[in-house]
Amino acid sequence: MRLGLKWLLWFIGIGIYVMSLGGVFYYNLFKWTFDEKLKQEMIEKVKVYAPTLRTGLLKSSKAISFDEYDIMQSLIKDDRISSVLYLSRVGAIRWHKEARFIGIPWDEFQRDVPPPTDAINQAYSSKMPKVRQVPKQPFYEIAIPFSVRGEIIGIMDLLVSRAGAEMLIGSAMRKYIFGALGVLFLLGLPLYFFLHHYVISPLEILRDSIDSISLKSPNLRFKPRVDEIGEISSSISLFLGKVKNEIEAISNRDKTYRSSEEKWWRVLLNIIMPNEQYVMVVDENNSILYANFKLDADMDSKNVHLLDVIDSQQQNLLRMVGNAFEEPDKLIEGETVFKNENMNVKVLHIEESSDVSRTLILFSPKSRITV
Repeated sequence: MRLGLKWLLWFIGIGIYVMSLGGVFYYNLFKWTFDEKLKQEMIEKVKVYAPTLRTGLLKSSKAISFDEYDIMQSLIKDDRISSVLYLSRVGAIRWHKEARFIGIPWDEFQRDVPPPTDAINQAYSSKMPKVRQVPKQPFYEIAIPFSVRGEIIGIMDLLVSRAGAEMLIGSAMRKYIFGALGVLFLLGLPLYFFLHHYVISPLEILRDSIDSISLKSPNLRFKPRVDEIGEISSSISLFLGKVKNEIEAISNRDKTYRSSEEKWWRVLLNIIMPNEQYVMVVDENNSILYANFKLDADMDSKNVHLLDVIDSQQQNLLRMVGNAFEEPDKLIEGETVFKNENMNVKVLHIEESSDVSRTLILFSPKSRITV
């Protein structure tokens, strides 16, 4: 996988991880903010009417006044309020949207319409407003007690919908997602250009420079840099220098060895071979390593192939050389024509390994062979 794609996947993965964590945090923050705002608005709205409600509760515990009735109608018209339950100080239903419940005792009302939570009991016990979320439903039950000199004279119970708060939370989360994606894009774009300009592009140039290296030109053509990529290129250049020195050393050693071997063959064969006999020593590449006769003037004495000396029409000689290759260390004998003379031929192939071998070819005039 390419570095740019890895970086992109890594950046997207980290971005999604951070966005998810931020989303959880902001969702809970928005939920708390908007829910608290909804609760406080409902409590403050009732507190505004509290003086009028207290007056009505003190005047009559059975029937509500016109002012209290107007307050109930105002509360019902609020889209956030699903139901209103108004209790008197004697525990009777003072107002409900269903007239059949008005005036009945609280205990009887609970049997017919069980309260969604214990908010009323908690508010009555603590003499403080209590908010409870209805289980598995998008509602809050808010119970607000009214007291005079520490004595509870009535309770207002509201069932408030969270639909509006959830819409606000959803809207805020959508804005958060779009904002986070925008920040991720605006942050990732310059980071990608930085990565491409300072990392990917130099690495591609370094790759092309390495691809252009050959044995004839083992040099790294790469502009020096003062960063980690520059250190890598320096290390590669240092390695290439070592390889070049090793190759040159091996080449010089091979040349020295070849020269020594050629001298060895020349001295040895000049001593033991009669002048009328011709001899050639061929290396593993079928190049003439040594010959006791003069080669053609247009041939490079250091790079003469066997086929440059032997005519390809001399099939008999070529077959003998092939047989010698198939049977190393075995003397192969036969006849051929060499330098316009009928010759007896002896071929011996000595193989040290697949990379090192020598072939000795000896030509003797037939007229001078002793039987």
